[in-house]
This record gives sequence, structure tokens and C-alpha cells, in this order.
Amino acid sequence: MSFEPPKRLVNALGEVRDEGASAWLARLPEILQEAVERLELTVERVHVPGGRSSLVVLVRRADGSPAVLKLAPERYRPEAEHAALTHWNGFGAVQLLGDGGDLLLERLHPEVSVRSLPEAKALLEAAGTLRRLWVDPPSWRSCETVADRTGRQAEAMRATAAAEPDVVPLVDAALTAREELLVAPPEVRLLHGTFRQSKVLAGERTPWLAVGPDPVVGECAFDLARLVRDRVEDLIASPSGAATTRRRVKRLAESLDVDQERLRGWTLFRAVESGVRALRVGRGRDAELLLEFAGWL
Repeated sequence: MSFEPPKRLVNALGEVRDEGASAWLARLPEILQEAVERLELTVERVHVPGGRSSLVVLVRRADGSPAVLKLAPERYRPEAEHAALTHWNGFGAVQLLGDGGDLLLERLHPEVSVRSLPEAKALLEAAGTLRRLWVDPPSWRSCETVADRTGRQAEAMRATAAAEPDVVPLVDAALTAREELLVAPPEVRLLHGTFRQSKVLAGERTPWLAVGPDPVVGECAFDLARLVRDRVEDLIASPSGAATTRRRVKRLAESLDVDQERLRGWTLFRAVESGVRALRVGRGRDAELLLEFAGWL
């Protein structure tokens, strides 16, 4: 099957400098053709701009019903996403179709996300969706823990800080927060892992459903932390951005029964981690926004 992968995906995989991801991208037309034949699908079109870690293809099944085929390199743990979606079984999240290991998903409305709503309404709907995902994790080990994931991230943050002295104070603060938060987590739940407004799409069987998890097992405040910084560009541009951020932390913590200080701590860690990672791959503007946001916390 001949096609051009979306530029957003090509650029993102180029940033990670992973040989396995590069080889996967080179074979992507062949991988897509094999999946289409195996699942007896008809391709409608590749969704553009698509994601930064996967190819999303709008397809029809053999019976003519609409679906979405998602393909991702091993680096982005498609098997863990499959396991989490299986465990949620359509409750709060997109439904898996079929019995195999493929990410063949129910068709949502990819052009309509919660982010299209006014900010206050978007946060309300997103938070309500996220709450439904926080369930007891599966008994079998299929997802990494928050401690494991943030441990890998902490090592990369230290390495970057060694070469970028300006970020050392924020990195130190984020790492200290992580160490304190891991001492006594209040609960252990299955988490989305990369939840934000753009990960909640309009559906047919329920108004909003989460997509694209990078599942992890841990406390709810870790999951909610990524939502706090949604629309960070607007926050930075606002003269009251710092005060708005603090109010958002308080409001989200109260609405989802999460400890406010734990949410603030994980928001700090995740913002610094994302900012340092952006700096490391040359996305200077993103790094600047995220690190300024982190400084407000």
C-alpha cells in the first residue's frame, strides 16, 4: 500500500532517535497492508494530522461498519494500550473491536474533542471522563507503575540538567517532589497516563470517550496532573495565568477528591519533565512555555 505517513508522525519519531521506531516507519506501508488484509478491512483514509506516536486510519469492516485502525511502534507500548482498553471494556474509553491483539477501535469523531468546548466546560467534561477510568488495575502485570515510569524520566532529567544549568533549580524541585510523593501513595488505580482535553473525543454511545492511553498504575493525582496544564499557551499569555493555574489545581482537586498538594507536586514534576524533554529534542518554544508554567507551582 503506497501512502505518505503524516508529517506530524514522521517528525515526532525523528525526535526520539530510536532505531526500532525508524525501522517501523520505513515498513509502515507494508505493516498497514498486512493489517488490512488480516482484518478484512477497507481503507477510507489516513487521519491527518494524526498523532505523534501512531498511525490512525479510518476503515470499514467486512460488514461495512465504520472503525479505526491504530498502528504504533513497540516503543509506544501498543500491547499495554490494548490491555487497558480491554480492561475498561468501553467504560469511559473507546471500545476495542474484535478478539485479536490489533488496535481496531470503534469510530468516534476525531475532529470533535473536548478541547473544542469553552475552557470551563472542557475541564468539567474531561474531568468527568477521567474519573470513570480510575478503576482497580488488572490482576495481571501489563502496565508499568508510576514509580517505574517517573524513575526513567528522572534519569533523563538529570542528564539534561547536567548540560543545561539554567534548568537545575526546577529539575531539583521536581525530583524532590517525586521522592516525597512516592513514599505513601493514597491509592493504586489503572490510569490513562497521558490524559488531556484532546484525548477525549465525541462518540455515539456516550457523549465523550477517552482515546490514546499510555496506561500506568498508580495514584489518581498523577493522571490528573497532565490535565492541569491544558491550554498552557493561553495560560502563559494571560496576565493572570499564575493565579488561574493555582485556582485550577484547587478546583480539579476538589472536584475529583484528590489531595491538592499531591496534585500540585505531580503537576510540577510532569511539567518539568515535559519541558526538559522538549529542550532535549530542540523544541525550544515548548520548553520555554512548560518551564515557565512549572515555575508558577
